[in-house]
Amino acid sequence: MMTRRSRLPPSRFLVFFTSVLFLQFLGGLAGEPSTANNEIKSKGHGASGGGVGVKVLLICSAVVAIVAFCVFLFKRWQKKKREEQHARLLRLFEEDDELELELGLRD
Repeated sequence: MMTRRSRLPPSRFLVFFTSVLFLQFLGGLAGEPSTANNEIKSKGHGASGGGVGVKVLLICSAVVAIVAFCVFLFKRWQKKKREEQHARLLRLFEEDDELELELGLRD
């Protein structure tokens, strides 16, 4: 008996992937424990808070760019396959004059 593996549809995979990424960044954005926060505040850590936001923005834009590039490549591959299948279909139904002459169907 063959067991059938269940696969996530692409939309569900995308939601799953983005939620995992969100959870990864959530821990980093939450900050340090309270004892470490006191030490950081005493060192003058005020200006680098915006750096984390910029890093997150860059990472998210990079992920979006990679996903868009993959979608572009997939669409291009799909178009190429469709053109190949269309050409095969045309070849299948094209009239072959040599075959008709050999069989004596045409003078």
